Formats: sequence, structure tokens, C-alpha cells
Amino acid sequence: MLKRNIMLRPQKKKGQSTVEYIILVAAIIGALIIFLPGTFKTAYNAALMSGTDGMENMANRLAESRPLSP
Repeated sequence: MLKRNIMLRPQKKKGQSTVEYIILVAAIIGALIIFLPGTFKTAYNAALMSGTDGMENMANRLAESRPLSP
């Protein structure tokens, strides 16, 4: 009887779940953004400017390669 009760008892999961890992990563990213705002702001602005410059360059190249319509 004792053996049967032990076998029917649900097993507890050990370790962390995926949700706990996501919360941990989000907390670390949030802390970095709060404590290092200059570094992230500079990198973010550089990434935006790079993308914007690339789009402007491509638009200019396309505009120059097409003949103007009358």
C-alpha cells in the first residue's frame, strides 16, 4: 500500500522553466538600458542612421538611373 501511494504522487519539476528564463533576460536587458542609457542610445542612433543613409543612397541611385519622363 505504501509503495502504491508513492508511485501515484505527482513528480515535482526541478529547474527553471522557459518563462523564468525570459523574465530573467528581460530584467537584465531592462537593467542595462536603465544603467547604460548613453551607450544604448548611441548604438541605436548609429543603427538608425546607417539604415536611413542606405535607403537614401539607394533612392538616389535609382532616381539617377531612370530617364526623366516628359
